[in-house]
Amino acid sequence: MQLVAVDYQSPTAKEDFVESLRETGFGVLKNHPIQQSMVTDIYNTWQSFFDSEEKHQYVYNKGTQDGFFPQSVSETAKGNTKKDIKEYYHFYPWGQCPPALRPQLEQYYKEANNLAQELLSWIEACSPENVASEYSQPLSQMIEDSDQTLLRVLHYPPLSGDEEPEAIRAAAHEDINLITILPAANEPGLQVKARDGSWLDVPCDFGNLIVNIGDMLQEASGHHFPSTTHRVVNPDNADMTKSRISLPLFLHPRPDVKLSERHTAGSYLQERLRELGVI
Repeated sequence: MQLVAVDYQSPTAKEDFVESLRETGFGVLKNHPIQQSMVTDIYNTWQSFFDSEEKHQYVYNKGTQDGFFPQSVSETAKGNTKKDIKEYYHFYPWGQCPPALRPQLEQYYKEANNLAQELLSWIEACSPENVASEYSQPLSQMIEDSDQTLLRVLHYPPLSGDEEPEAIRAAAHEDINLITILPAANEPGLQVKARDGSWLDVPCDFGNLIVNIGDMLQEASGHHFPSTTHRVVNPDNADMTKSRISLPLFLHPRPDVKLSERHTAGSYLQERLRELGVI
């Protein structure tokens, strides 16, 4: 198993990308439409935000889950006991956000959503007939007008060396949503679990776009597309004093969208948030 970046502009990009998702749960795109300069600007401005005391003015709303999540309430991955070493900000267009930072995130949110719709249409077009016939509606339509799609600005702070034993930046987990779109972070560390149990480094060339399958698409596809376990490890033989900024967009269907006989998107999300201990 190997993860290779697919050229978005290649004539076989759709097939190559979906084949990677099918085999590994992950796909990596290069030469895609998201401008790297926009991503770099977000990394820089949000690094300043996380370095400031202003962040405490935007502490998250428990009911709506928008705003700043300090490290003290950071997630504990399902099946783990140690909190991840991270803090983060949940951005929704309808949610709270520092006014000076909102236009930047709104623009990225819009452009990444547009690309996500295209990638979901690729996935559907390359789904076997027996899998596609089970989709309750076209995959790209499931996210239309959804107010649940979440842009998370993640900050993995510098490591001091006295962290809790076995605590890492993001413990092994799967994502809840349909697909996740993630520009390569400003520092390495993302790994995906192979079928043989080994861990593979995800190509993190600055400018790559990383896409992975979430539990909801695994559910909707009858496990044809796997929601693969991944993690973010602490630096090894690298500068531990560097922060790591990451910008995942979690594509969520509207809550009423039927995923399977067992679940709507809304019921699935509530079940998983209870497991994570955030509601």
